[in-house]
Amino acid sequence: MTTPDVSRRHFLRGSFLSSLQTEQQKVQGFNGIRPPWSKDNQVFIQHCTRCDDCIEVCETHILIKGEGGFPQVQFSQGECTFCHKCVDVCKQPIFRLIEEKPWEHKVEITSLCLTQQKIECRSCQDNCPVNAIRFRLQIGGVAQPMVNVDNCNGCGACLNSCPVNAIKITYPNNDE
Repeated sequence: MTTPDVSRRHFLRGSFLSSLQTEQQKVQGFNGIRPPWSKDNQVFIQHCTRCDDCIEVCETHILIKGEGGFPQVQFSQGECTFCHKCVDVCKQPIFRLIEEKPWEHKVEITSLCLTQQKIECRSCQDNCPVNAIRFRLQIGGVAQPMVNVDNCNGCGACLNSCPVNAIKITYPNNDE
């Protein structure tokens, strides 16, 4: 069993034990997801004034006041539509150009998926606005989900649609 690299704060809070993790941590990992197009976390924390302007203009209300008062995405509220209002309203140099990819994270469908119990469900595919989730037909079985990570933009639309929370966010270099 591999244990993710846990900060001292998360260790003392018991976040390394899955039984003590919040539903958001189970889906989104230990990383707080910053608004789309955010620069790296160190730059973000250094320059963000915690004014809450981005939280107030978020049309889908997925931006919340996170740890330390910094804006953070909570996909349990909905999905990101990439309206870039958070970028437009911010007066600090904490965002990259909107022509770049908004996030590096992707989604992964875990073994909790209903298709593993031979139950047909395609709610994630139905809710994916960029068709990153498809189902491959199986001879004599239930079609199995496949994620095209090149198409996945990390919007979070599939997360709330899954009736059994079988979708989680993965990060390119640390699989948290």
